[in-house]
Amino acid sequence: MPDRLSEIDIGLLMAFEALIQERNVSRAADRLGITQPALSGRLTRLRTLFGDQLFVPVAGRGVMPTPRANELGATLPQLLDHLREFIGPTPSFDPGKSDREFVLAAYDNPAIMLGPDIVPALKRASPHIRITFVVPDPETITQALDRGDIDMVVGLPRPEDGGLIGRTLFTDEFVTAQRHGHPRGNHPITLDEFCTAEHLLVSTSGGGYRGPVDRALDKLGRSRHVSLSVQSYALAPIILGSSDHLCTLPGRFLRRFEAMVDLFAPPLDVGNVELYALWHPRMRDDPAHRWFRNLVFEVARVTHG
Repeated sequence: MPDRLSEIDIGLLMAFEALIQERNVSRAADRLGITQPALSGRLTRLRTLFGDQLFVPVAGRGVMPTPRANELGATLPQLLDHLREFIGPTPSFDPGKSDREFVLAAYDNPAIMLGPDIVPALKRASPHIRITFVVPDPETITQALDRGDIDMVVGLPRPEDGGLIGRTLFTDEFVTAQRHGHPRGNHPITLDEFCTAEHLLVSTSGGGYRGPVDRALDKLGRSRHVSLSVQSYALAPIILGSSDHLCTLPGRFLRRFEAMVDLFAPPLDVGNVELYALWHPRMRDDPAHRWFRNLVFEVARVTHG
């Protein structure tokens, strides 16, 4: 037996509901906000669909339902209630009452730059919401976003996003750090001092001894001595605090450790670094996710700007 569901639409069901309740074509058309000819057209389609007159005119009394119409009318309210529930109101989100968990994927550099500001902002706005910070896996991050295991990725630099929605959180400048009481003193660093000093470099892939600073020095025909490479950003300021190395990293990261290190402008133009946020397109209109990402961007703007 062929599926006839495609032959009906909600407009026909609404017309049937109005006619069986009003028993009058004029009042039913007014209720639906359509003309009487338009309602008559819908009634013609209903009659064809069900193979029954459904409503017959009665002189001076509008229209009367046929037995088939009464039979259909008995099941229609429940059907329309289910449809109205299915369509429902526009989703909303109340952060003050929500206990939703958000999962933010970020390496230790962006996590340290943003996490200490995101957490208190989140707790002020929504005391029951939970947040989880995880380290992203480049091989599976797109699939994790597809599944909803991760809500947002904060990264540096922006990866091939595979159709993800992305925006720049902020642009940051590089700053050079040294320990308090460094034997070179507290005067601005000259290029000669910079090149002769020992340097610590953060290599997220592990074991690297070149980075943006070295590429900038190449353009000047200069070089520096990188004698220490670490994979973790968080380890860098701890080592700096007990060695005479210099380290050049994003300023927003290093300013978290000003109690341990002195900060200086590097003696060359290293350029800027951009921090990106990415999320899955299917979450674009989700009210809770929209609220969360707006909070992250507001925190990034306020604490950086």
